[in-house]
Amino acid sequence: MSSQRLGLHQKLQQKLSPQQIQLMKLLQIPVSLLEQRIKEEIQENPALDEGDENEEEEFKENEEEDETADDEEEEDLSEKEEDISLDEYLDEDEIPDYKTSVNNSSADDERREIPLTTSGSFQDQLLAQLYQCDFDDRRYHIAEQLIGSIDDDGYVRRDLNAVVDDLLFSQNITTTVEELEKILKNIQSLDPPGIGARNLRECLLLQLSRKNQHSASVQLAEKILSDYMDEFSRKHYEKIMRDMHISEAELKTGMNEILKLNPRPGNTASDGQKSIQHVIPDFIITNNDGSLELTLNSRNAPELKISRDYKEMLHHYSKDKGKTKQSREAIQFVKQKLDAAKWFIDALKQRQHTLLETMRAIMEYQYEFFIDGDQRKLKKMVLRDIAEKVNMDISTVSRVANSKYVQTHFGTFLLKSFFSEGMQTESGEEVSSKEVKQILTDCISAEDKRHPVTDDALTKLLNEKGYNIARRTVAKYREMLSIPVARLRKQL
Repeated sequence: MSSQRLGLHQKLQQKLSPQQIQLMKLLQIPVSLLEQRIKEEIQENPALDEGDENEEEEFKENEEEDETADDEEEEDLSEKEEDISLDEYLDEDEIPDYKTSVNNSSADDERREIPLTTSGSFQDQLLAQLYQCDFDDRRYHIAEQLIGSIDDDGYVRRDLNAVVDDLLFSQNITTTVEELEKILKNIQSLDPPGIGARNLRECLLLQLSRKNQHSASVQLAEKILSDYMDEFSRKHYEKIMRDMHISEAELKTGMNEILKLNPRPGNTASDGQKSIQHVIPDFIITNNDGSLELTLNSRNAPELKISRDYKEMLHHYSKDKGKTKQSREAIQFVKQKLDAAKWFIDALKQRQHTLLETMRAIMEYQYEFFIDGDQRKLKKMVLRDIAEKVNMDISTVSRVANSKYVQTHFGTFLLKSFFSEGMQTESGEEVSSKEVKQILTDCISAEDKRHPVTDDALTKLLNEKGYNIARRTVAKYREMLSIPVARLRKQL
């Protein structure tokens, strides 16, 4: 039986300090959320104040004068408090308007106003139209349940049997699928056209039913959707023309009617409710006659300083010779808050330095791209390339690139979009996959839409240009660009 022993052992172990953890978290925050994070820290730590440290001296010079003035004001206020009447505040002639208003802008300032629209929810707009259907209370509640089942695209994708169960358990209403279908037809007569459909075919047919039924093109479009929806969605136009005994010109007239329809009618009604999100760039690159200048966008980040009151409080407690337990606890509390405030200010300064160094390395690495914005000039660049240039860890560079944007004279870009894997040309030159994707996009944009370029043909084109790339890689890049296969790109 082995005996237990107690001993001392030395061991080296890497651990992140609280200050390093705080810095890593701040690095990940984009400038759009930095102000909110600073406000939260100010609320949690009373030793942190907004303002510039250089203002401290001015405050100290006027401190005694301010205290004396405050005492005199308190005495005057206590004497005059009884003489104040409400009539003085109501008398508009006593105080001119210009003394109670402020204007922080000049006539030369550019004013950019963003128009805001207000509207009810998508379901509210449909419920407001139910009066057209002349329902009693019971059928109104059923219609209300069906409208609540419509998704953002405007479809009722929930099974009607499930809606029957919902009505029974939630509202104690007994109904049938047949009754739901009748009420759903009434809902489908509301605006926008196509609302309440259960599939794409029904949605498009509902919209066509509101058009001129005597039109030959509308009748042809209804025939195509009713009998040849699968062939139409797969662009098997030859089969449709052969089975329907129509010419290509006739098929085009029917297709034109279909292409005017909206496959997602719910989005039309909900567009006004979507909030407009503005991208706030973290970096700004300006081109001054071929010379690039980098600046860090910190306009929303307020200046921070250590609270003067807390400094004086610590100085006051430290002078107390007969320290009690309460005073020692107070000293410890104040010191912790002051240290936390210093760490946070230092972390913000370190954040700015790290962001600038990393972005400057990216700008220099992709200098040719930032000059004119040509995607084909983007070089192959991975996190390791920048980490070696700035002598930082790869994880630090990844945190800097995460959710950050840079503003240039040709657009605003996500920092991560500049990082890409590379491949070799026949000459052995390393090129970015971004360059290959741009060439693919250009080739597909210039193709004859009646005879789209296949992946095999795209592979041959790239090989002729000197890019050693396989067909499966071309297919992968095409899918990453959200470009469908050649058959689905075909047009008449």
